[in-house]
Amino acid sequence: MTRANLTSKIQMLVLAVMANTATLLVKAQEKAPDLKVDVDMNKGGDAMGGDWMSNPLVWVIGALVLIVLIALVARGGGSK
Repeated sequence: MTRANLTSKIQMLVLAVMANTATLLVKAQEKAPDLKVDVDMNKGGDAMGGDWMSNPLVWVIGALVLIVLIALVARGGGSK
């Protein structure tokens, strides 16, 4: 066997071992124990209201501000 052929086979073996190890790590996380954690996501009484991020007006204004900032940066200084 030539040296290049042996190196190629060793590389394939290492690659196969790494792929199998990654598969085992992924499968090991499939069956997590049921912790029965109760999380209450409805926190009322915030200063700005609990659902201000779901308001479409906030997203529209945020998008407009982002577009204006990109336009200003793309325009450059403009002093020539």
